[in-house]
Amino acid sequence: MQTVNIHEAKTHLSRLIEQAARGEPFVIAKAGKPLVKVMALHAPEAGQQRRLGFMAGQIAVPEDFDRMGSTEIERLFGDEA
Repeated sequence: MQTVNIHEAKTHLSRLIEQAARGEPFVIAKAGKPLVKVMALHAPEAGQQRRLGFMAGQIAVPEDFDRMGSTEIERLFGDEA
């Protein structure tokens, strides 16, 4: 990953932003110490890709899920509907 100092980042900000938008993040450093990482908003961190349905078949939702605990809730808060 590319590291640039603050002055260089200010001088070449447009180019660096385009680079980050293409999925090439960079780090801005001050006096050689990394301060911030600039990356595209839509780009997930490495190893953190979102996968829909990744736990399919591993979790079962009971048929009465929407009624679970209703007796206890009615007892605590009354049966005023």
